[in-house]
Amino acid sequence: MFDNKLLVELYILSLDKKFEVFVPINDKIGNISNLLSKNFQTLFNEKENYVFLNLYNGKVYNNNEIVRNTDIKNGTKLLLI
Repeated sequence: MFDNKLLVELYILSLDKKFEVFVPINDKIGNISNLLSKNFQTLFNEKENYVFLNLYNGKVYNNNEIVRNTDIKNGTKLLLI
């Protein structure tokens, strides 16, 4: 159904909540983190760059990486920092 998207668990510590979100596999990590931070704009400083941290292995993803070229898969747990 969503061949071009992955379902991941996104954790946001400042909210103490997790969300299940679909992320496009053909987009850059930085574009996705910017989009998500804009959706939660009351909680984030828009001037900062946010990154994803993989909660399984501790990897911090480069904002220029394309999702399909990473180890992010369906069910991956990510922390937006």
